[in-house]
Parts: sequence; C-alpha cells; structure tokens
Amino acid sequence: MSTLIYIAGIVLAAVAVLDIIKKPIKTSGKIIASVILLLTSWIGLIVYYLYAKDHLTEWFK
Repeated sequence: MSTLIYIAGIVLAAVAVLDIIKKPIKTSGKIIASVILLLTSWIGLIVYYLYAKDHLTEWFK
C-alpha cells in the first residue's frame, strides 16, 4: 500500500512540474516554483492543485 502512495506522489509531482513548465512565465519562475513544489512533497502538491495553479502566472510575470 505504501508503494502505491509513493508512486502516486511521484506521478502527481511529475504532472505538476510539467504543468509549470508549460505556463507562460519566466524560466526563473518555473525553476523556483518547481523546486518549491518538489521540496514540499504532498503539502506542496495540495497547495499547487488547490490554489497556486491558477495564480502562478500572476506571481511570476
């Protein structure tokens, strides 16, 4: 069971990083957002999908 949770976390993190890379923001913003997302694990994923996904382009113009 823990292996499935681990794999789900990796897949969701990869999808989130790919989503960040596709956004029309500066490269430095993409790197900062991706690193923060990956360092904060599940909390970062939850915050990204519930709030930050819609606000990244405003934050990193």
